Amino acid sequence: MSLLHTVEMTADQDVSIRYSVVVPVYGNAETLGQVIERLVAMDGELGGGLEAVFVVDGSPDDSLTVLQGLLPSCPIPTQVIAHSRNFGSFAAIRTGFRHCRGEWVAAMAADLQEPADLVREFFIALRGGQVDVTVGRRTKRQDPLLSSVLARVFWSLYRRMVHRAIPPGGVDIFGCTATVARQLVALEESHSSLVGLLYWVGYRRLEIPYERQERTSGKSGWSVRRKFRYLLDSVYSFSDLPITLLVLVGALGTVLTLTISIFTVVARVAGLIVVPGYTALMLVTLMSATSILLGLGVVGSYVWRTYENSKARPLAIVMSRELHGPQGE
Repeated sequence: MSLLHTVEMTADQDVSIRYSVVVPVYGNAETLGQVIERLVAMDGELGGGLEAVFVVDGSPDDSLTVLQGLLPSCPIPTQVIAHSRNFGSFAAIRTGFRHCRGEWVAAMAADLQEPADLVREFFIALRGGQVDVTVGRRTKRQDPLLSSVLARVFWSLYRRMVHRAIPPGGVDIFGCTATVARQLVALEESHSSLVGLLYWVGYRRLEIPYERQERTSGKSGWSVRRKFRYLLDSVYSFSDLPITLLVLVGALGTVLTLTISIFTVVARVAGLIVVPGYTALMLVTLMSATSILLGLGVVGSYVWRTYENSKARPLAIVMSRELHGPQGE
């Protein structure tokens, strides 16, 4: 069976696909049957037109084999896409967005910690036409205490250093229009943040509260090391905070150095400093250190702007365009 497998609908069925649910899969063989059941139920609740796009992201278990066995009998259109290795959940979502066919798209975790009903609410809000992006805002999480504390610390730092508009509990699940999905796919950036890009592109957003469920099987691959790496990637991709701090430290250090230098010279003239060479050594050391920091900050500011241009992000994204009145040829 091909790794890219599409289940075609029969001729007497409605082939119109309106909703696409992208499901990254990594070590989720035990829950895939439940995921499919909930997606089929969601299709009925939405009135039909839903497809499921499973992206197996180099899963170490037999998730791919399980999907290939379950999906041929699935009553809704499905796709199975297999990555050549593990590239991460955000890369899997981007792959799913690239291949999905619906007017509205949502990403859903295969571990079922985010309720399927939330995805249905995403689609209902999106098809109303008043919003372009829907995100899940966690009001409570049923995770182990240490995991919950670390997650709160991580997203608190993320909000302070990257995007203040992100909900306090972070964003693990979201939906959007096909237009927004295409914009995200078009931004081909490595070592970046899909959530950061989602907020960077803008559009009309709606937050829908939900309670994160307890994991029933498997173990999360979202380790502390990966969280730290993701935070660094996000900071370097969307914020000039490190460079700003460097310039600030250099500037404050320069002021402090000048103040200390004045006191040192006055003390030398007054005879309070009698050690030969102490005054000159202090002045050279202080001035050199602060000058280097300030210089690095200035150079870093230019490098940051060059780095921003190298991303080739559009200067602006047009959400809509309307023409009124007589139009000339």
